[in-house]
Amino acid sequence: MTKLDPKTDGSSLDILGQNIESMRELFPEVFTEGSNDDGPRWKVDLEKLGELLGEYVEDKQERYSFNWHGKARAKRIAQTPSTGTLRPCPEESVNWDTTKNIFIEGDNLEVLKLLKRRITRRSR
Repeated sequence: MTKLDPKTDGSSLDILGQNIESMRELFPEVFTEGSNDDGPRWKVDLEKLGELLGEYVEDKQERYSFNWHGKARAKRIAQTPSTGTLRPCPEESVNWDTTKNIFIEGDNLEVLKLLKRRITRRSR
């Protein structure tokens, strides 16, 4: 098996980090430097963002939405990078050399994050 490079193979995409960088490019004036236990971090001034977006900000309390207990936590988990690795297992596979199918075993969210990274790297 080939040796893995931790810089390119060690984790999934940092979706939250990419989103923040995109927002910083579009709206640099709404960001300020803050900090938490991990050190300095960019913080968003929601009031300034609301001013910039004007009429496109939803301020009504009543609207249709799909909510459940734990939804906010699930979103936070989905945005964290995964440090797993997808590795083939030819000895457990059937017709490894000729098939174009692959069986993936693992936690759904973790596997999806890792697959998204692979697809994104290939499309570049």
